Amino acid sequence: MKINELKASPGARPAPYRKGRGVGSGNGKTAGRGHKGQNARAGGGVRPGFEGGQMPIYRRLPKRGFNHKRFDDKLIAINVSVLERFAEGSVVDEAVLKSSGAVSMPKVNASIKLMGYGELTRKLTVKVTAFTAGAKEKIEKAGGTAEEV
Repeated sequence: MKINELKASPGARPAPYRKGRGVGSGNGKTAGRGHKGQNARAGGGVRPGFEGGQMPIYRRLPKRGFNHKRFDDKLIAINVSVLERFAEGSVVDEAVLKSSGAVSMPKVNASIKLMGYGELTRKLTVKVTAFTAGAKEKIEKAGGTAEEV
């Protein structure tokens, strides 16, 4: 089969609807545009984004630096290498990370996710919201435990 031999199966391509072809067609005369008015005219209608005179959304929102809290990321990512500053056998949770300055919390209700970059040589018990598979593996390889809270 060649590309010039391809043909749509019967019924796959219905004939286009022909507007404005007499009153008997059911869509003649005004051809579905109603009587007069802006949208009835050739070339009529409103531009994309027009909201009927209301201040449009592209003018209501700031042009830069706008982050809606609904879509705000609630996780703060830190790397395994940050844990190297803690003493052997200690319990590291979100409060300890914040108080030690290992992580700054710019977001009010943010949680911490541990990523797998870096090396860990100390045995620690780590309690944070989430871990990547690599981070969990490195903590357990060092002899520690990784607990999701």
